[in-house]
Amino acid sequence: MGIVNIEDELHEQLRRASKACCRSINAQAAFWIKVGMLCELNPGLTFQELVARELKTAGVDAVDLAAAAT
Repeated sequence: MGIVNIEDELHEQLRRASKACCRSINAQAAFWIKVGMLCELNPGLTFQELVARELKTAGVDAVDLAAAAT
């Protein structure tokens, strides 16, 4: 594991986002980095499409919760 120097304001945004998303600051930074890489490699896909593809690849069955609740 290495150390990455980032601006103080970006670190503050990471801290806030990590709290809202129940992730550690490192996990939030890793998530943003991975999403950014996926966006650059797949410019034609939306965020939701990228997340759905990653969940499917990981074997997660993303059931429509609204339909499941009825």
